[in-house]
Amino acid sequence: MPSPVPVQQSSVKHSAIEDVQGLATGVVMCTMGLVILTHLGLITGQTAGLAVVISYLTGQSFGLIFFLVNIPFYLFAIKAMGWEFTLKSMACVAALSLGTELVPLGFAIERLDPTLGAIMFGVVTGIGLLAIFRHKGSLGGLGVVALWIQDRFGIRAGYIQLGFDAVLFGVAAFLFPFSVVAYSLLGAVVLNGLIAFNHRRDWYVVH
Repeated sequence: MPSPVPVQQSSVKHSAIEDVQGLATGVVMCTMGLVILTHLGLITGQTAGLAVVISYLTGQSFGLIFFLVNIPFYLFAIKAMGWEFTLKSMACVAALSLGTELVPLGFAIERLDPTLGAIMFGVVTGIGLLAIFRHKGSLGGLGVVALWIQDRFGIRAGYIQLGFDAVLFGVAAFLFPFSVVAYSLLGAVVLNGLIAFNHRRDWYVVH
């Protein structure tokens, strides 16, 4: 499928300072989203979801597992997306891995309804990912592949990620209680729907 020709494109050039603040803001929001998610004992999709599942099953640190799981995807990112994208993604993954370890030391949630928490996770993390994507970065893993497919074939990244999430949640259904999977799926739908609707190449292109 050839890439569609955009009707109108925004030509945006970010400065180094703009990239730093944009990526940092995105990482902080994604970190908060994952703190909410893990507080509720829920799971998510994509590479982060895989790391969460492994963390729950092994008792190991999410941050460490998330960092390790992303390593193989960097090789693909270098070839498919270039060094700038790869280095920014590596920095974001490292910052998120560290953030998920440090934030709970100074932030505690006393009470949170699972439905509200799942929606909050989806919105906060989705906005965080949009900030990272728009400054030519990612949180590694499937996000790298999804962005490459969107740029190459015009299939929206959110839809690609939602397809992978469906497989992951199908496996999770055999490992976790139904309520956990149901609330987690709600968060994933909100997250990927937000990205699918708002991350479009014909709306926002960075040269």
